[in-house]
Amino acid sequence: MAANMYRVGDYVYFENSSSNPYLIRRIEELNKTANGNVEAKVVCLFRRRDISGNLNTLADSNAREFEEESKQPTLSEQQKHQLKHRELFLSRQFESLPATHIRGKCNVTLLNETDVLASYLDKEDCFFYSLVFDPVQKTLLADQGEIRVGSKYQAEIPDKLAEGESDNRVQEKLETKVWDPNNQLKDPQIDQFLVVARAVGTFARALDCSSSIRQPSLHMSAAAASRDITLFHAMDTLQKNNYDLAKAMSTLVPQGGPVLCRDEMEEWSASEAMLFEEALEKYGKDFNDIRQDFLPWKSLASVVQFYYMWKTTDRYIQQKRLKAAEADSKLKQVYIPTYTKPNPNQIMVPGSKPGMNGAAGFQKGLSCESCHTAQSPQWYAWGPPNMQCRLCASCWIYWKKFGGLKTPTQLEGAARAGSEAGPRSHMTRQEVQGMSPFTRNEGRAKLLAKNRQTFILQTTKLTRIARRVCEDILQPRRAARRPYASINANAVKAECMIRLPKATKTPLKSKLVPRQSLATIVKDLALSAPLKLKASRGPPTPINRNQASQPRVAQSLLGKRGFDSATGVPYPANGRPYTSGMRTTSQSVIKRQKVSQGEAPNPVVFVATKDTRALRKHLTQSEMRRAARKPHLLVRIKLPLPPRSLAMPLLPSSTSEPIVLED
Repeated sequence: MAANMYRVGDYVYFENSSSNPYLIRRIEELNKTANGNVEAKVVCLFRRRDISGNLNTLADSNAREFEEESKQPTLSEQQKHQLKHRELFLSRQFESLPATHIRGKCNVTLLNETDVLASYLDKEDCFFYSLVFDPVQKTLLADQGEIRVGSKYQAEIPDKLAEGESDNRVQEKLETKVWDPNNQLKDPQIDQFLVVARAVGTFARALDCSSSIRQPSLHMSAAAASRDITLFHAMDTLQKNNYDLAKAMSTLVPQGGPVLCRDEMEEWSASEAMLFEEALEKYGKDFNDIRQDFLPWKSLASVVQFYYMWKTTDRYIQQKRLKAAEADSKLKQVYIPTYTKPNPNQIMVPGSKPGMNGAAGFQKGLSCESCHTAQSPQWYAWGPPNMQCRLCASCWIYWKKFGGLKTPTQLEGAARAGSEAGPRSHMTRQEVQGMSPFTRNEGRAKLLAKNRQTFILQTTKLTRIARRVCEDILQPRRAARRPYASINANAVKAECMIRLPKATKTPLKSKLVPRQSLATIVKDLALSAPLKLKASRGPPTPINRNQASQPRVAQSLLGKRGFDSATGVPYPANGRPYTSGMRTTSQSVIKRQKVSQGEAPNPVVFVATKDTRALRKHLTQSEMRRAARKPHLLVRIKLPLPPRSLAMPLLPSSTSEPIVLED
């Protein structure tokens, strides 16, 4: 009964999705809606998986500093992995959730220097936080309300003096005396002097124009003059004048006029007091945020002093009574029964025993993605459906509560050891992103909706040196082909620091490439510019393609002819000539391809000349392929020798003999 009773101030699990981990929230209010349902106003707490990678790096550095300062025991890699699941980030974001979505209680505490991090792993449903996350500004700051415990903040108490032993310390350096109880004045004389000091304060407020506006009546001026600031000033005056009443009187009323002492309650205006009450309602006793967002012209000491003086006024008592009346009208606790409905991610086969690997749609022999066990009373589908990953019952509960797996896996960015790493090692970047359980459609939509800020990546001098010195470790060519693969920059920099003293002795070889003048470059560009030739138009295309008398050859984007029609003799792909009766593919009527201006890669069009077409006929098929694959290389053509002319006997054009025609 007590486990299912939830009260204001409890940290609870909320379920918003059957496959995602629980949300961790703190109940601030329990309100009953008009239709009878109960809604909980909660404070949001975020996990590491909910913040960006840059903020995760900042959290890692903060964790390392905490471990060094508090001298934590050494943890294994698996313990460090699980400890990240126990860390939360507090926020000031509120939201309202149905109370029926509560799935249990948990314990969240502020991390202290005296805490041992490994102790959180031994406790069930136990989390800690040390940083505050702002979802709007995307910042991660230290919590201002931490309890400062340790040698930095606590004083070292010296040993107790023995009986008769004198204290040799110089008291003037340790403390300042503000009142001597063993003075020559009697108590009635001190009380009379305090009354005179109040009267002087009332008279000073009457002379002051700003005070007469704030306290228009005599009673208000007398009440303001009777505050502690006036009494402290009077007693300080007696101490400075060695408890001489005559000198103290003259100090209270100097030649310029009576001394006016004001505290923070009198210095603040009514509008500033209203702003303070509004800020106190929003932020509580977080005086840094109150000053930063509402009262930036006030000092932090002034805000703190005003708060404690404001608590002594009737205004504070009235607000406290109103809040108590509102709290009585609201719900203080609510009973939520245990959630017993089956999870839709359960893998069950009709008519089969639970825990078997022969679930519907899943391959046999699959093990748990986290603990690698092959037997479990219940299996749960986890991750993308195409991956067919599953979790056992205990790992599923761990996933729902802590938002991660017990051991780092490939799906969380770590490589799996053994035989399971082989089949997935050939996956592309898109497949890796698709198989991640954190990159779902709704998550991607939220990420795309964020405003992206422009940034510039600027390498440091050490990084540029490390690229040259540690080229064998970095492998820049391999890294350029796989930009999604991570590079251990810390290992590269560490190796660079080791090699750097030796590398400085051998200077790097640099090639000096002479630069041409601007006039030469412009001249070369003018010579290599393409000629703007007007392509001759062919015969008009008939309306009916079947009426075409001659077959047309399909032209490419650049107006090139097919290879089979380049030499006049058709050749198939295998290089053998066609025999009679065979029909080539070029003989069919093919529609002319038209290049739209939107698809055209460049407005420049290269038209082949007659000489270029003649030279193409002398290229073999392998040379044509090589030229297409490597267009930046020069093409070398061996021109055939011209045919030798045979000596033919010249016949005379006319003879002297007669021509005889026989019938």
